[in-house]
Amino acid sequence: MHVRIIVVTMILTLLLVPPVCAQVYSFGEHDTVIGSIKKHTTTNEESLIEIARKYDLGFNEIADANPDVDAFVPGDGVKVIVPTRWTLPNVPLYRGIVINLSEMRLYYFFQKHKSILVKTFPIGIGTEGNNTPIGDFTVIEKIVKPSWYVPESILKENPALPMVVPPGPENPLGSHALRLSLSTILIHGTNRPFGIGRRVSHGCIRLYPEDIPKLFKLVSTGAQVKIIRQPVKIGVENKNVYMEVHRDNDLDFDYFDEAVKLLQKNKLLKNISTEKFYWALKEKKGIPVNISH
Repeated sequence: MHVRIIVVTMILTLLLVPPVCAQVYSFGEHDTVIGSIKKHTTTNEESLIEIARKYDLGFNEIADANPDVDAFVPGDGVKVIVPTRWTLPNVPLYRGIVINLSEMRLYYFFQKHKSILVKTFPIGIGTEGNNTPIGDFTVIEKIVKPSWYVPESILKENPALPMVVPPGPENPLGSHALRLSLSTILIHGTNRPFGIGRRVSHGCIRLYPEDIPKLFKLVSTGAQVKIIRQPVKIGVENKNVYMEVHRDNDLDFDYFDEAVKLLQKNKLLKNISTEKFYWALKEKKGIPVNISH
């Protein structure tokens, strides 16, 4: 009973957490690391779930950055790393929406006054067996207050569901949705914000309720959407080489081999410290790590 009360309290608190607004970041042609690491001191009432939402992070990001902290009952006065720093995905063009499933994060690139800017949001993605597809897509429809037409596969799992869930607090699509050219896949809000940073959906991409209206306003019909699976990212800032490594248990992946290939491709292999390189690969904290000499 005591555990149940704690869980309910945590969920109610999560719904009331005042989030940090998503920032706009600029970056140069040769500088592809954005943001900065912050610190947060916990109170007895907080879990990492609430702290993640407050700083617009997914649960996976804050849990991986703080592996020695109890995610649900961290205690009072605990220093928590807030990993609001990211290496941009390694893609040919910074344009439109780029979704990296391995880190469960969405990047939206747009141009303003001849500069390319980026906003980034944490996401929830498909579970094993309902994997979010990778590939190149476009936004074909923007929907305000979407109705949820329950797929047959979900109706089989839960026959008590209605065939259509109208807009409102019980609708898992939230307040806004972007339909992709693979029409069964949506980028949408959620009525279960604690699922952001987790593999929880049937293939769609979920954003926090406060994030989806911001992305919806920015994105136009026809916008490009690139969905990738990239556990290792390499970036540069002020001539320093950074590597960001994410745990992706759903992928049979050689982290070492991929990291070396990326460093070679960008002609950065000679600039790194072998010791720092191996340490970043081992820890997999999902934070850009300076691996320069």
